[in-house]
Amino acid sequence: MSNPATDSIKRVAPSPAAKALPAIRAPREKGDFKGRKLLMGSLLPLIIIGGWQYVSGTGIVDAMLFPAPSSIVKEFYEMIVSGELFRHLEISVLRALLGFLLGGSLGLLFGLAVGMFSRFEEIVDPTVQMIRTVPLLAITPLFILWFGFGETSKILLIALGAFFPLYVNTFLGVRNVDSKLFDVARVLEFKRINQMIRLVLPAAMPNVLLGLRLSISIAWLVLVVAELMGADRGIGYLIQDARSFMRTEVVFIGIILFAAVGKLTDSLVRILERRLLKWRDSYKG
Repeated sequence: MSNPATDSIKRVAPSPAAKALPAIRAPREKGDFKGRKLLMGSLLPLIIIGGWQYVSGTGIVDAMLFPAPSSIVKEFYEMIVSGELFRHLEISVLRALLGFLLGGSLGLLFGLAVGMFSRFEEIVDPTVQMIRTVPLLAITPLFILWFGFGETSKILLIALGAFFPLYVNTFLGVRNVDSKLFDVARVLEFKRINQMIRLVLPAAMPNVLLGLRLSISIAWLVLVVAELMGADRGIGYLIQDARSFMRTEVVFIGIILFAAVGKLTDSLVRILERRLLKWRDSYKG
Protein backbone atom coordinates (compact mmCIF):
# COMPACT_ATOMS: atom_id res chain seq x y z
CA MET A 1 0.00 0.00 0.00
CA SER A 2 1.21 3.48 -0.72
CA ASN A 3 1.77 5.99 1.99
CA PRO A 4 -0.33 9.17 1.42
CA ALA A 5 2.32 11.40 3.07
CA THR A 6 5.06 9.95 0.86
CA ASP A 7 2.95 10.30 -2.25
CA SER A 8 2.22 13.96 -1.49
CA ILE A 9 5.97 14.70 -1.07
CA LYS A 10 6.76 13.03 -4.40
CA ARG A 11 4.09 15.11 -6.17
CA VAL A 12 5.59 18.42 -4.97
CA ALA A 13 7.52 19.96 -7.90
CA PRO A 14 10.66 21.96 -7.20
CA SER A 15 10.09 25.72 -7.13
CA PRO A 16 11.61 27.97 -9.82
CA ALA A 17 13.85 29.53 -7.17
CA ALA A 18 15.18 26.10 -6.25
CA LYS A 19 15.86 25.33 -9.92
CA ALA A 20 17.76 28.62 -10.27
CA LEU A 21 20.13 27.81 -7.41
CA PRO A 22 23.52 26.57 -8.66
CA ALA A 23 24.52 23.04 -7.85
CA ILE A 24 26.70 22.72 -4.77
CA ARG A 25 30.15 21.77 -5.91
CA ALA A 26 32.24 19.35 -3.98
CA PRO A 27 35.14 21.05 -2.19
CA ARG A 28 38.37 20.94 -4.11
CA GLU A 29 41.33 19.08 -2.73
CA LYS A 30 43.66 21.45 -0.89
CA GLY A 31 46.78 20.12 -2.58
CA ASP A 32 45.25 20.31 -6.06
CA PHE A 33 44.10 23.88 -5.45
CA LYS A 34 47.56 25.02 -4.30
CA GLY A 35 49.24 23.29 -7.24
CA ARG A 36 46.85 24.90 -9.71
CA LYS A 37 47.31 28.30 -8.07
CA LEU A 38 51.12 27.99 -8.29
CA LEU A 39 50.90 26.90 -11.93
CA MET A 40 48.63 29.77 -12.92
CA GLY A 41 50.81 32.28 -11.06
CA SER A 42 53.96 31.02 -12.81
CA LEU A 43 52.49 30.96 -16.31
CA LEU A 44 52.81 34.66 -17.19
CA PRO A 45 56.39 35.09 -15.78
CA LEU A 46 57.54 32.03 -17.75
CA ILE A 47 56.06 33.42 -20.97
CA ILE A 48 57.73 36.80 -20.36
CA ILE A 49 61.12 35.19 -19.59
CA GLY A 50 60.90 32.95 -22.65
CA GLY A 51 60.12 35.88 -24.95
CA TRP A 52 62.82 37.96 -23.29
CA GLN A 53 65.45 35.26 -23.84
CA TYR A 54 64.43 34.96 -27.49
CA VAL A 55 64.58 38.65 -28.40
CA SER A 56 67.89 39.14 -26.53
CA GLY A 57 69.54 35.95 -27.74
CA THR A 58 68.65 36.51 -31.40
CA GLY A 59 69.87 40.11 -31.40
CA ILE A 60 66.47 41.70 -31.97
CA VAL A 61 67.32 44.05 -29.11
CA ASP A 62 70.74 45.25 -27.95
CA ALA A 63 72.06 42.80 -25.33
CA MET A 64 74.00 45.65 -23.70
CA LEU A 65 70.78 47.48 -22.89
CA PHE A 66 68.53 44.43 -22.50
CA PRO A 67 70.63 41.41 -21.48
CA ALA A 68 69.24 37.90 -21.78
CA PRO A 69 67.94 36.16 -18.63
CA SER A 70 70.74 33.58 -19.00
CA SER A 71 73.35 36.37 -18.71
CA ILE A 72 71.62 37.77 -15.65
CA VAL A 73 71.56 34.34 -13.98
CA LYS A 74 75.27 33.90 -14.70
CA GLU A 75 76.12 37.29 -13.17
CA PHE A 76 73.83 36.53 -10.22
CA TYR A 77 75.70 33.29 -9.53
CA GLU A 78 79.08 35.01 -9.70
CA MET A 79 77.96 37.69 -7.23
CA ILE A 80 76.71 35.03 -4.81
CA VAL A 81 79.99 33.12 -5.00
CA SER A 82 82.04 36.28 -4.39
CA GLY A 83 79.80 37.31 -1.48
CA GLU A 84 79.25 40.78 -2.93
CA LEU A 85 75.50 40.32 -3.22
CA PHE A 86 74.94 39.30 0.40
CA ARG A 87 77.00 42.23 1.71
CA HIS A 88 74.75 44.73 -0.05
CA LEU A 89 71.54 42.82 0.68
CA GLU A 90 72.30 42.61 4.40
CA ILE A 91 72.69 46.36 4.85
CA SER A 92 69.56 47.09 2.77
CA VAL A 93 67.41 44.68 4.78
CA LEU A 94 68.73 46.15 8.04
CA ARG A 95 67.95 49.71 6.93
CA ALA A 96 64.45 48.79 5.79
CA LEU A 97 63.76 46.84 8.99
CA LEU A 98 64.92 49.61 11.35
CA GLY A 99 63.04 52.29 9.42
CA PHE A 100 59.88 50.19 9.26
CA LEU A 101 59.96 49.33 12.98
CA LEU A 102 60.37 52.98 13.93
CA GLY A 103 57.84 54.46 11.53
CA GLY A 104 55.35 51.60 11.70
CA SER A 105 55.28 51.56 15.50
CA LEU A 106 54.65 55.31 15.66
CA GLY A 107 52.00 55.03 12.94
CA LEU A 108 50.17 52.31 14.88
CA LEU A 109 50.28 54.23 18.17
CA PHE A 110 49.23 57.55 16.66
CA GLY A 111 46.48 55.84 14.64
CA LEU A 112 45.06 54.24 17.79
CA ALA A 113 45.25 57.49 19.75
CA VAL A 114 43.65 59.61 17.02
CA GLY A 115 40.95 57.00 16.46
CA MET A 116 40.12 56.65 20.16
CA PHE A 117 40.17 60.34 21.17
CA SER A 118 38.43 62.97 19.04
CA ARG A 119 40.29 65.81 20.77
CA PHE A 120 43.61 64.20 19.82
CA GLU A 121 42.33 63.94 16.24
CA GLU A 122 41.57 67.67 16.16
CA ILE A 123 45.10 68.50 17.28
CA VAL A 124 47.21 65.94 15.40
CA ASP A 125 45.39 64.76 12.27
CA PRO A 126 45.39 68.02 10.22
CA THR A 127 49.18 68.35 10.55
CA VAL A 128 49.78 64.66 9.74
CA GLN A 129 47.55 64.81 6.67
CA MET A 130 49.35 67.95 5.45
CA ILE A 131 52.78 66.30 5.80
CA ARG A 132 51.47 63.11 4.16
CA THR A 133 50.78 64.95 0.90
CA VAL A 134 54.38 66.21 0.59
CA PRO A 135 56.41 63.98 -1.81
CA LEU A 136 59.27 62.19 -0.07
CA LEU A 137 61.63 63.18 -2.87
CA ALA A 138 61.04 66.82 -1.92
CA ILE A 139 61.96 66.11 1.71
CA THR A 140 65.07 64.04 0.94
CA PRO A 141 67.43 67.04 0.46
CA LEU A 142 66.37 68.39 3.86
CA PHE A 143 67.12 65.07 5.55
CA ILE A 144 70.57 65.06 3.95
CA LEU A 145 71.21 68.64 5.12
CA TRP A 146 70.01 67.92 8.65
CA PHE A 147 71.43 64.43 9.21
CA GLY A 148 74.13 64.07 6.55
CA PHE A 149 74.73 61.08 4.27
CA GLY A 150 75.00 58.56 7.10
CA GLU A 151 72.60 55.87 8.27
CA THR A 152 70.49 58.25 10.37
CA SER A 153 69.06 60.15 7.40
CA LYS A 154 68.27 56.93 5.51
CA ILE A 155 66.53 55.23 8.45
CA LEU A 156 64.51 58.34 9.32
CA LEU A 157 63.42 58.78 5.69
CA ILE A 158 62.26 55.15 5.56
CA ALA A 159 60.49 55.60 8.90
CA LEU A 160 58.63 58.64 7.57
CA GLY A 161 57.42 56.67 4.55
CA ALA A 162 56.37 53.68 6.68
CA PHE A 163 54.49 55.87 9.17
CA PHE A 164 51.57 57.05 7.04
CA PRO A 165 50.01 53.77 5.76
CA LEU A 166 49.77 52.30 9.26
CA TYR A 167 48.55 55.58 10.71
CA VAL A 168 45.74 56.06 8.17
CA ASN A 169 44.56 52.43 8.15
CA THR A 170 44.68 52.07 11.94
CA PHE A 171 42.68 55.28 12.31
CA LEU A 172 40.07 54.05 9.82
CA GLY A 173 39.95 50.65 11.49
CA VAL A 174 39.22 52.18 14.90
CA ARG A 175 36.52 54.44 13.51
CA ASN A 176 34.87 51.48 11.74
CA VAL A 177 34.43 49.57 15.02
CA ASP A 178 30.75 49.10 15.81
CA SER A 179 29.69 51.71 18.40
CA LYS A 180 27.53 49.10 20.14
CA LEU A 181 30.72 47.34 21.22
CA PHE A 182 31.77 50.47 23.10
CA ASP A 183 28.36 50.51 24.82
CA VAL A 184 28.98 46.93 25.97
CA ALA A 185 32.46 47.93 27.16
CA ARG A 186 30.97 50.75 29.26
CA VAL A 187 28.44 48.37 30.78
CA LEU A 188 31.27 45.95 31.65
CA GLU A 189 33.25 48.93 33.02
CA PHE A 190 36.28 48.33 30.81
CA LYS A 191 39.12 50.77 31.31
CA ARG A 192 40.58 52.48 28.24
CA ILE A 193 43.52 50.11 28.03
CA ASN A 194 41.19 47.09 28.19
CA GLN A 195 38.97 48.62 25.52
CA MET A 196 41.97 49.05 23.27
CA ILE A 197 43.44 45.56 23.78
CA ARG A 198 40.27 43.46 24.01
CA LEU A 199 37.91 45.43 21.79
CA VAL A 200 39.44 47.99 19.46
CA LEU A 201 42.53 46.13 18.20
CA PRO A 202 40.73 42.84 17.36
CA ALA A 203 37.92 44.70 15.56
CA ALA A 204 40.34 46.96 13.67
CA MET A 205 42.78 44.15 12.85
CA PRO A 206 41.81 43.82 9.13
CA ASN A 207 42.64 47.49 8.55
CA VAL A 208 45.79 47.30 10.68
CA LEU A 209 47.11 44.35 8.67
CA LEU A 210 46.33 46.13 5.41
CA GLY A 211 48.27 49.12 6.71
CA LEU A 212 51.11 46.79 7.68
CA ARG A 213 51.37 45.43 4.12
CA LEU A 214 51.32 48.91 2.61
CA SER A 215 53.82 50.19 5.17
CA ILE A 216 56.32 47.43 4.34
CA SER A 217 56.02 48.08 0.61
CA ILE A 218 56.50 51.84 1.09
CA ALA A 219 59.55 51.15 3.27
CA TRP A 220 61.13 49.25 0.37
CA LEU A 221 60.28 52.04 -2.08
CA VAL A 222 61.80 54.71 0.14
CA LEU A 223 64.86 52.52 0.71
CA VAL A 224 65.61 52.75 -3.01
CA VAL A 225 65.40 56.55 -2.88
CA ALA A 226 67.61 56.68 0.24
CA GLU A 227 70.27 54.40 -1.22
CA LEU A 228 70.35 56.06 -4.63
CA MET A 229 71.20 59.37 -2.97
CA GLY A 230 74.51 59.22 -1.16
CA ALA A 231 75.05 55.59 -0.11
CA ASP A 232 78.21 53.50 -0.39
CA ARG A 233 76.54 50.16 0.39
CA GLY A 234 73.20 48.49 -0.26
CA ILE A 235 71.20 47.27 -3.23
CA GLY A 236 70.30 50.81 -4.28
CA TYR A 237 73.97 51.76 -4.33
CA LEU A 238 74.71 48.57 -6.28
CA ILE A 239 72.18 49.61 -8.95
CA GLN A 240 73.56 53.13 -9.13
CA ASP A 241 77.17 51.92 -9.40
CA ALA A 242 76.25 49.33 -12.07
CA ARG A 243 74.45 51.99 -14.11
CA SER A 244 77.59 54.14 -14.13
CA PHE A 245 79.66 51.29 -15.57
CA MET A 246 76.93 49.99 -17.94
CA ARG A 247 76.65 46.68 -16.03
CA THR A 248 73.03 46.20 -17.04
CA GLU A 249 72.89 42.63 -15.68
CA VAL A 250 73.64 43.95 -12.18
CA VAL A 251 70.94 46.61 -12.53
CA PHE A 252 68.40 43.87 -13.30
CA ILE A 253 69.69 41.78 -10.39
CA GLY A 254 69.10 44.69 -8.01
CA ILE A 255 65.58 45.22 -9.34
CA ILE A 256 64.78 41.50 -9.07
CA LEU A 257 66.11 41.42 -5.50
CA PHE A 258 63.91 44.33 -4.46
CA ALA A 259 60.90 42.60 -6.04
CA ALA A 260 61.69 39.20 -4.49
CA VAL A 261 62.29 40.47 -0.96
CA GLY A 262 59.25 42.73 -1.17
CA LYS A 263 57.08 39.82 -2.29
CA LEU A 264 58.50 37.60 0.48
CA THR A 265 57.68 40.11 3.21
CA ASP A 266 54.20 40.67 1.78
CA SER A 267 53.59 36.90 1.74
CA LEU A 268 54.64 36.65 5.40
CA VAL A 269 52.09 39.32 6.31
CA ARG A 270 49.45 37.45 4.28
CA ILE A 271 50.18 34.30 6.31
CA LEU A 272 49.86 36.31 9.53
CA GLU A 273 46.60 37.76 8.20
CA ARG A 274 45.13 34.32 7.57
CA ARG A 275 46.04 33.19 11.08
CA LEU A 276 44.71 36.25 12.88
CA LEU A 277 41.54 36.64 10.81
CA LYS A 278 40.28 33.05 10.82
CA TRP A 279 37.02 34.30 12.32
CA ARG A 280 36.09 36.23 9.17
CA ASP A 281 33.67 34.58 6.77
CA SER A 282 34.61 36.67 3.76
CA TYR A 283 34.29 36.10 0.02
CA LYS A 284 37.15 33.92 -1.33
CA GLY A 285 36.68 34.57 -5.04
